[in-house]
This record gives sequence, C-alpha cells and structure tokens, in this order.
Amino acid sequence: MVQTENRNRTIVKTSLIGIAANVFLASFKAAVGLISSSVSVILDAVNNLSDALSSLITIIGTKLAHRSPDRKHPLGHGRAEYLSATVIAIIVLYAGVTSLVESIKKIIHPQTPSYTVWALVIIAAAIAVKLLLGRFVKSTGERVDSDALKASGSDALFDAVISLGTLITAGIFMLTHVSLEAYVAGLISLYIIKSGIEMLMETLSEIIGKRVDPELARKVKACINSFEQVGGAYDLIIHNYGPEQLIASVHIELPENMSVGEADALERAISEKVYSECGVIITGISVYSQNTLGGESHELEQKVRSVVSAYPQILGMHGFFLSADGKDARFDVIVSFEEKDRESLHKRLLEQVKAIKPDCTFNIVLDYDISD
Repeated sequence: MVQTENRNRTIVKTSLIGIAANVFLASFKAAVGLISSSVSVILDAVNNLSDALSSLITIIGTKLAHRSPDRKHPLGHGRAEYLSATVIAIIVLYAGVTSLVESIKKIIHPQTPSYTVWALVIIAAAIAVKLLLGRFVKSTGERVDSDALKASGSDALFDAVISLGTLITAGIFMLTHVSLEAYVAGLISLYIIKSGIEMLMETLSEIIGKRVDPELARKVKACINSFEQVGGAYDLIIHNYGPEQLIASVHIELPENMSVGEADALERAISEKVYSECGVIITGISVYSQNTLGGESHELEQKVRSVVSAYPQILGMHGFFLSADGKDARFDVIVSFEEKDRESLHKRLLEQVKAIKPDCTFNIVLDYDISD
C-alpha cells in the first residue's frame, strides 16, 4: 500500500511540474506574441496549454485509478490509467494530423515567412525547456510504470522536435532566403502521427489484454518451481487490472500421493511467496497429478514425448499422467498461434499416441501459448 501511495504521489507531482512549466511557457509566449503581433508565437502558446491539459488528464486518471474497489468494480479502477494514456495518445495524434494539414496548405499556397529575433529567442528557450521537461516526465513514467506519464513526456519531446525544426528552417531562410518550413513541418508531422498511433496501440493493447512480460512470467514460474514438491509450473495467466494490480492463475504438477492438506499448505505458501517477490496475486492454482509410484507411466510418457516433439508447432508438453490400471492417460500440449487447424492437429496427435498403446484412452488438451 505504501509503495502504491508513493507511486501515486510521484505521478501527480511530476504532472504538476509539467502543468507549471507549460503554463509558464504559454504565458510568456502569449505576452511576446501579443506585443510583437506574431500569430505563430500565439498559436505556439495555445499548444503549450494543450500540453498542460495532457498533464491534467494524467492526474485525473491517476486519481481515478487509485480509488478503492467497490461492488461494481471489485478489482479496483487501475485500468483508468490506461484510459488517460489513450486520451493523451489521441491528443498527440490529433496534433500530428492538424500539423500535417497545415503543412500541406502551406506547400500548396506558399507564404514568405517573417521571423523576428524575439520569435527565435522564444523558440530556442522553448526547445531547452521542452527537452528537459520531456526527458524528466518520460523517465519518471518509465520508473513508476505509468503509460500516461510516458505519453506526456513523449508529447513534450515531440514539441521540442517541432520547435527545433522551426528554428533550423528559420536559420536557413535568413541565410539563403529559401523557405523549407512547410516541408520540414510535414515530415515532422508524419513522425508525430506514427508515434501517436504507436502510443495509442500500446495503451489499447493494455486495455484489451496483451501478452504478459516474459521476464515477469519467468520470474513467477521460477518462484513457484523453487518449492521442492512442485514438478513444474504451466499455463500461467496474468490479468492486468492496472500497473500495480496483477492477478494470476497457474497449473502446477504435484506428486499423486500428496494429501489435500499438504497441497493446501503448499498452495498458500506459493501464493505468499509469489506476491512477496513478484507483486502478483495468485488467485487460482490448478493441479496436475504426477506419476510417482512407478509402473509403466515413465516409459509411456517418453514414447508420447517422442511423438509430440516431431511437431514443430507444438512448443511443449506437460501434465502427463497414467492411471493405475494403465487404461487412461492424459496430458496437455502448448500449441503455437501459427497453427491454424487445431482440430486437425488434435486428431493426428491422438491417432499417433493411440497406436503406441491401443488399449488406452488418451485425453489430450491443446493449450494456447499464453506466457513464456
């Protein structure tokens, strides 16, 4: 809880710094723009206010995300952060599209630019402030895992790139009287549109439910496998209800002669350790029974594995168990998403393992490649 509160304060504090910086730039640019009658400087001031709005949206999203769970939302409101990041990505995308439209207009109907010393000084100052602000906000977002902060930081860096492009084209025009402003602005706009789409896809992917981070998946499985009684951890699913609300389920292999009481104690110990070391809440642990009492199970398992390994689209096999009378066997295989005809694969696989032991009934489950 303390860690969550610290993260919340960090996001809000960083966003307030962003608001203060952008309001200051907007006020300064608006004043100079009015004095010098420069429309471009005044429009740039308005752009800074939109950046302040992005920071405000980040604060609102963070506050909403950290509301306590209720009857309608028993798992909390953590995904609100992803919604705020989505809104900011849309703002970035909109800025890129409008800039591209204006650039095309200037290419079709070229105008001779007019640069003043005041305007160039303001642009240079804005570049420095935006670069510092953008790097600070984005690095903080990466440190506390906030998509909204990362999006706001990227937005500030894009503004710095736009201003730098304006400054460079202004210098070229003053030296050569050749205006490249519209063309440079068009290229920068395309880059911003591309970045805005990527930011939007990333946040939407979080909302839809993207593949769990491979490093986290391996860490959770390693934590589970550290218990001596566990023969393996499989089918790990981690649901993301916000950056600090990860809820998971997993299958583990346990010896067939383990009692329910022993399994219960082990599951509780696993849940505590995974939450303590990985920050993931294990809400469900399903059990595969592992043959440990001898018999023909080991020999049959090796033959079945030989058949399974011949299929490149099958990434692994687990949960093999042969009944005491040798009449029933079951196992799961992990199938790649590249395999489109799962039904046909299941049929072929069943026929082949059945040929190994005709008097045995095989139950084969085709799992999806959910986590690393």
